[in-house]
Amino acid sequence: MDFSKMLKQAQEMQQKMMEAKDGLKNVIAEGVSGGGAIKVQMNGHFEVIKIDISDEILKEEKGVLEDLIVAATNNAKKEVEGKTQEEMSKLTGGFKMPPGFKFPM
Repeated sequence: MDFSKMLKQAQEMQQKMMEAKDGLKNVIAEGVSGGGAIKVQMNGHFEVIKIDISDEILKEEKGVLEDLIVAATNNAKKEVEGKTQEEMSKLTGGFKMPPGFKFPM
């Protein structure tokens, strides 16, 4: 086994993973709750970039609104995780990363 070849491949994979991590900021996912009344957009770095709240839902109680925002945010997070997994699967040639694997940000 050629150790230097393995080391070079590992370095190349690390470089590709860093490039992919940087590209994740361009991934946009949307979480929805309340039948579309609340929409949360999140990028691939799990940063909330936009929240859209329909005028109709503003008539609800504060607690209901808070719960719907939490639900939409959690849905967006799941979407980001799915899209991240897809991107990493492309990078690793279909090899799936373990559940819960996250890139260091």
